[in-house]
This record gives sequence, structure tokens and C-alpha cells, in this order.
Amino acid sequence: MYELLFWKYLDEVYLNHQEVYEALIENQSVEGLEDLPIEVVLNRIAKVFSNWEKVDEFSFKNTNGVGAFHIITTPQSIQINCYGTKGADMEKLCQIMEEFKCPLYDPQVPVRYDEFNE
Repeated sequence: MYELLFWKYLDEVYLNHQEVYEALIENQSVEGLEDLPIEVVLNRIAKVFSNWEKVDEFSFKNTNGVGAFHIITTPQSIQINCYGTKGADMEKLCQIMEEFKCPLYDPQVPVRYDEFNE
């Protein structure tokens, strides 16, 4: 499994990414983060991955190749757990989240890919 996590800071807020990550995966609210338009994001992912089988509201499986992913949401975050998903497909997920101004936090590294790290 490869985990991708996305959130958006309020203007002029910049917190310790690892601490934010740990709070979000424990389903805690984090002061300084924006609430996300979860349904809009889920609909956008479903549209981009419409050629994948939608197993349930939060899970997609590539029936024409390899990979699957499962989405976990909080009001402030989108976590996507990827299972055998190709890098190009994970990049599509990151691009979708960039549309919502939510850069990737990669807990495996750990690095948040935002303008402060580019």
C-alpha cells in the first residue's frame, strides 16, 4: 500500500506537516486547516477514473490493468490508499487534488509537496 494525504492550510498558516498528518489520520480536527469540499472532490475523482470499476463510494479498481485505491475523508483531508497503483495514476490523483489547492503530503518520505519545498 502507498498512502497519499492531502489538506489545505488557511492563508498565512504553516504547521508541522508530520503533526498535522498524525492528527488527521486519527480523525482529529486541526486548527489552521480549511474544510474541504469533500463531495465535489469525490465527484471529480469519480469522473477522472470513470473507466475504473467503482467498487463502492470510496473504492476504485482498475479492471483494465493493475491498481486499486480507497479514499478516506475527514472534513479537512483526503487520504488515498493505493494498492498496486501505477505512478501515473497516483500522479492523476495528485493533479486532481492540486485543482483544489491541496498539495500532496507523502508520509512514506515524509515530505509535503507545496511551494515551500519546490
